Amino acid sequence: MPRPPPDAQRWSLRVDPPWSLEAWRDAAREALLRGVAPAQLDWLEGSEASLLDAPSVQGAPLPADASAPSVPRDFMELAATCLCHREPQRLALLYRLLWRIAHGERSVLSNPADADVLRAMALAQAVRRDTHKMKAFVRFREVPGQTDAFIAWFEPDHHIVERVAPFFARRFAGMRWAILTPGRSVYWDGEALAFGPGARREDAPAEDARESLWQTYYASIFNPARLNTRMMLQEMPARYWRHLPEAQLLPGLVRDAADRVQEMHDRPAQAPQRKIPQRPAVLPSPGSSADSLEALRAQAAGCRQCPLWEPATQVVFGQGPADARVMVIGEQPGDTEDLCGRPFAGPAGQLLDRALAELGIDRATLYLTNAVKHFHHERRGKVRLHKRPESRHVRACQPWLLGEIARVRPQVIVCLGATAASSVFGAGFQLSRDRGRWHTLEDGTRGYATVHPAWVLRQGDDARREEAYRLFRDDLARLRVDDAESAGRGPALPPTPDR
Repeated sequence: MPRPPPDAQRWSLRVDPPWSLEAWRDAAREALLRGVAPAQLDWLEGSEASLLDAPSVQGAPLPADASAPSVPRDFMELAATCLCHREPQRLALLYRLLWRIAHGERSVLSNPADADVLRAMALAQAVRRDTHKMKAFVRFREVPGQTDAFIAWFEPDHHIVERVAPFFARRFAGMRWAILTPGRSVYWDGEALAFGPGARREDAPAEDARESLWQTYYASIFNPARLNTRMMLQEMPARYWRHLPEAQLLPGLVRDAADRVQEMHDRPAQAPQRKIPQRPAVLPSPGSSADSLEALRAQAAGCRQCPLWEPATQVVFGQGPADARVMVIGEQPGDTEDLCGRPFAGPAGQLLDRALAELGIDRATLYLTNAVKHFHHERRGKVRLHKRPESRHVRACQPWLLGEIARVRPQVIVCLGATAASSVFGAGFQLSRDRGRWHTLEDGTRGYATVHPAWVLRQGDDARREEAYRLFRDDLARLRVDDAESAGRGPALPPTPDR
């Protein structure tokens, strides 16, 4: 690697925030374009002052033929991870590797014996370990006096809050939460992440009523026969115990483990139960409208009539006004809906929102639900892939759908997809034949079916997708005043906001 002469001009580069890949990349590109060697640079983090008072690298001459080289993707991934480390020399280390890649050593990362590569890999491994520990040992505590609001305190070794926050947003999408750390904090309001400065330990609740329940559960599942103190401390170091309510129990559980193992050994054997009896859910009467939607929702949460409840996160019940004039019924919740508990919250729901907005239809006036209330999926690694619900799943959920229809009493029902259409109009309904045609139910409710927005998203190319979207939007346009009147029921949607 070429070295500058001893009397070469020194320059400074500032990275703010210092863990940001974008900030470091922009700064490194400026130095690389100007041909500034690694030994000529003083790297500054955030707002810290330069000890040597070196001028900014933007003042260095820029050659007329300067161009930024392409950089291997694996280097950028390594840089994004290393930047989260607190090692002060990581900025210079990454630029030194970038300089070598740009000056003929493009495959330097494939050399495991290289000193710079070894150091960068060690930093990245430490960040990944810290990330794993944060995912494992964050414990949320309920905020007193607030509904569905939680705060957690954690003390990471490195700058990993931005790196880990999306994981918690996906995992706890249906609640409002904040994670406070000494250097950085993050807040999730159910829709978006917001980051702020660090906080103090006393800013987070000390404990909540649920912790005693958790401690009881943890003590009941603790298996003294499998206790391995060395491995436990390796996976759950003692310094993390202050974050964990169950850690208060560990000294006693470890101390009494030998006695409990002996007690288990001396206990008479019991024949295992072949099957755990299950209390059947009380299904609502389809025609009953005495109960409210909220009561129906509470009943549905305990449904065990088909096996979909077991791998799903929660029941995804309908959402919208209890007296909505239009009910939109889809197939089943997807991955996003399963996590947040709201129908049509994922990509298909966003496409539906787009169509409604273009037609001037306020989504808030519609009652949105699905024919099947649990997410049917299969796992591919860490990804949950949608699977079409089976007829038994549709039959099991039909009382809940009929209960929603009976309580909302919509004037118009729009079915999105074949599963929803057959659930409402019967097994003989064919979407390819009857799409967009008005039908009348036994109680006089009018309805029609169109494709599910997820089908639009599955079209192979942009042209086909846009054409499928246009037809889908045209079908939804039947909800406008003129088409609804031609169906014989008058306006399906109010021409003015006050109905």
